[in-house]
Amino acid sequence: MKAVLQRVTSATVTVEERTVGEIGYGLLILFCAEHGDDETDADYFANKIAKMRIFPDGYGKTNLSVMDVGGEVLAVSQFTLAAEWRKGNRPGFSGAADPDTASRLYDYFCEALKEEGLDVETGIFAADMEVSLINDGPFTIVMDGTTE
Repeated sequence: MKAVLQRVTSATVTVEERTVGEIGYGLLILFCAEHGDDETDADYFANKIAKMRIFPDGYGKTNLSVMDVGGEVLAVSQFTLAAEWRKGNRPGFSGAADPDTASRLYDYFCEALKEEGLDVETGIFAADMEVSLINDGPFTIVMDGTTE
């Protein structure tokens, strides 16, 4: 499983010129399920993301979580995070979970974030999406791996 977290002042996702997800201050999460990932991995990622202290406190120190600051989340599926790029010049995506599994885990991940108490907006799985954001900081975290 992979996720890219970007602290944002705002973010939107548009499909066919229609805004399908929009947030203010919070996190844009690009999410990728890979072969072998399951609900345990999604729960682990959702819990870590909800509690990760990457927002500034009154002293400018990163001591607050997205929950602490009342931030919102925009979660967007992005299988290209599974790119295998080292061999040749055209990336391969065979490490990504099959579409049925990836869709199920993306939906599960979004629900797990909601169960953590977060306000979650989403993109549309497998759609051709346009994502706009204003990265705050910039502050970006790459999460890669499983619970093992």
